[in-house]
Amino acid sequence: MSEHPPFALVDSHCHLDFPDFAGEQAELVARARAAGVTRMVTICTRLKNEPAVRAIAEAHPEVFYAAGTHPMYAAEEPLVTVEDLVALAAHPKFVGIGETGLDYHYTADSAAVQAESLRIHIEAARRTGLPLIVHARDADADMARILTEEHGAGAFSCVMHCYTSGPELARAALDLGFYLSMSGIAAFPRSTEIREIFAAAPRDRILVETDAPYLAPPPHRGKRNEPAYVAHTARIGAQALGLTEAAFAALTTANFERLFAKAAA
Repeated sequence: MSEHPPFALVDSHCHLDFPDFAGEQAELVARARAAGVTRMVTICTRLKNEPAVRAIAEAHPEVFYAAGTHPMYAAEEPLVTVEDLVALAAHPKFVGIGETGLDYHYTADSAAVQAESLRIHIEAARRTGLPLIVHARDADADMARILTEEHGAGAFSCVMHCYTSGPELARAALDLGFYLSMSGIAAFPRSTEIREIFAAAPRDRILVETDAPYLAPPPHRGKRNEPAYVAHTARIGAQALGLTEAAFAALTTANFERLFAKAAA
């Protein structure tokens, strides 16, 4: 990739603290910058790891962070409190609440505690004004119901990260004013339905991400993902929306800055 990319991108969701990247954060950030990625949001998935995630954000001007309890860990981690999350939000580089959500793929047995944790994160998003970062897998009906109920009880902003669910949940989320984030899965050849969901969504509600180290887009599929590779997903996203790559980059960057206002340039 060139040293002077023609347009700027944002990786709205990655995990730079994961063991896959141990000791490599400076190189990862440099490669991302060379690929045109001007900002990254690194996501803490267990609150006990928050100090390490915060340190990565503090060490790199391009990196911001968010923290919460991932739904797959909701049953094995202490239940977070609204006060815990509100306190973390005071940090200047803390820009979102989560990731939180519902995951019934492997952890359906903890559905009740996942829902309780999700509602706590939602209240923290309301109180802080920061966007909620939602992970949803195999839980579309419950997710749509909880988000709609909670939004009715008091508005909050939200991104459905790595959106791979069905059109019904997408419609419910978009009807609430929420955002959908495109991951490398959308760039897989067989992900036609996902690309169609994004193509039908309001243009001002689309973000792009890597979820690194997971879900690398082609041509790196099956290998370790990293923030620089958001450019590959953006290329496919641009095609799906009928835009130039520069227009898609400008669109998703503007949407990111509107939702993640604390990270706006």
